[in-house]
Amino acid sequence: MARKLPPLNSLRAFEAAARNLSFTRAADELFVTQAAVSHQIKGLEDFLGVPLFIRKNRKLLLTDEGQEYWPKIRDIFEKLMAATDQLMTAGASGALNI
Repeated sequence: MARKLPPLNSLRAFEAAARNLSFTRAADELFVTQAAVSHQIKGLEDFLGVPLFIRKNRKLLLTDEGQEYWPKIRDIFEKLMAATDQLMTAGASGALNI
């Protein structure tokens, strides 16, 4: 049985929105529109079957599920960045053969 993973763009949007508690600031960080972030979050919530944010007037809060999910997603992205940095640093120090 194949494992289903949420779309990476939705996870990136969620991580940025959760960290900033703002779809607008997440959009600025990701170089997309606020509507795009909102759409990605809605898709992720539909995929997971739970709300991740509470939208109140002009305030954004994480639900209990969002508060539990966010640190795990943040850690995954930090590990991904560290692995990429390590690989790129190792590749940059390699010898060039001509």
